[in-house]
Amino acid sequence: MTYGCEAWTLTNRDEQYLRIFELRVLRKIFGPVQNEDGFWRIRMNYELNDLIKNADIVRFVKSKRMVWLGHVMRMEGKRISKRVLEWKPTVGETEEDQGKDGLRTSKKMYR
Repeated sequence: MTYGCEAWTLTNRDEQYLRIFELRVLRKIFGPVQNEDGFWRIRMNYELNDLIKNADIVRFVKSKRMVWLGHVMRMEGKRISKRVLEWKPTVGETEEDQGKDGLRTSKKMYR
C-alpha cells in the first residue's frame, strides 16, 4: 500500500484519510472482541493503537521520505533528483519555457 510513498505529497486531509483507512484495515485484521457479557463489538481506536504499539502510517510515510532525502543528498550532482533538490529559481531568467502544464521551468535545469 505504501509503495512509492517517498514521493507522496500529503495534505492534512490526506493524512486524516490514511489514518482512517489504516484503522479500518486493522479492524479487519484483528477482528471483533467479545465483552464480558458475551456480546461482540468492534475494537476501539485505543485498543488498536495498543496492539500496534502506536505505529502510525503517516509517521511511516514521513520517515520513508526522510530516508529518500538522505539518498538524494548523497547522489552525485548530475542526477536529476539531486539537481531538482538543489535548484534555486532566479528572477528574470532569459531561457524559460512554458510547458504543456502551464508551468515555467528553466532550460538550464535540465542541462
